[in-house]
Amino acid sequence: SQELCGAVEQGNAVLQKDKEAVEQKIQEVVKEKELLQKNLEEEKKPPNYEELSYQMLPSLPERKLVFKGLTTDKEDTNKLMLTPLIRYPLLGGSALITFEKAEVAQRVIEMKEHTVELSHGEDLEEFDRCRMRVQAGPVDVLLPSALEIRLTQSSRSILVSGLPSLSIPEDILLDKLELFFSKTKNGGGEVESRKFLDDCGHVVLTFVQDGVAEQLMARGHVQVPLGKIKYELKISPYMSGDVTDLQLQPSRCARTVLLSGIPDVLAEEPMRDALEIHFQKDSRGGGEVVGLGYVPAGRRAVAVFKEDVGWP
Repeated sequence: SQELCGAVEQGNAVLQKDKEAVEQKIQEVVKEKELLQKNLEEEKKPPNYEELSYQMLPSLPERKLVFKGLTTDKEDTNKLMLTPLIRYPLLGGSALITFEKAEVAQRVIEMKEHTVELSHGEDLEEFDRCRMRVQAGPVDVLLPSALEIRLTQSSRSILVSGLPSLSIPEDILLDKLELFFSKTKNGGGEVESRKFLDDCGHVVLTFVQDGVAEQLMARGHVQVPLGKIKYELKISPYMSGDVTDLQLQPSRCARTVLLSGIPDVLAEEPMRDALEIHFQKDSRGGGEVVGLGYVPAGRRAVAVFKEDVGWP
């Protein structure tokens, strides 16, 4: 009887222990399921591009910036901003004149032909006066309305930025950089080509073997001796862009007028003064002139148009 009771108690103890082990295992499985479910939900979330852009910042070339007082909306930060810079050919015997107000330019264009006084003086007789006739017309240019660019990252090229302003020729600087980055102890390899980017002051190095550029970009910064001083230079991916689609649309300059048919009867400066005096007068249909470019007969020029932000 006593032995039987002991066996029962022992059996109950074993069952209780097994029960606790099973419950603990169930809790572990439940926690693991909850963790997997959470990871799955995180993967389904759309990527946070703003956070990704901040993560990419360390790989970009460093530049010194200064705030100029202009702010923009947050939703505009990922847009590509284009600044028009139009080159317009000008033949000899023509001029471009820009007025303060668009309605003045429109009025001058509608009049088409203008008689410009070349000899000024209140006491001149009618037969002593000298005049010329010029034609006024609109200025039409082509502006991009749609643009697509394909960006490609080179697998064997790097962008070296943070270069100091040294009084040495560009070729010598490129030689020093090629010598440093061609050595395997510096993490480099044989350099295939090197190029100095004039618009930003950075250098593009292209290596013969694959993998060299990737290793250098992973480091981010390197100490490069230039002369007697070591400078910390930044290593970034080199991106190149190709225009895959460009659509243009005609646009008319609101405040600028093209004057043509100007005879070669005065020197350049007196002719410019005569044109500005004539088109400055309200009585001749003109108004305030803010810019005038004149090309004498027998010569050619190129006018550069920028975005019209008004006057002044």
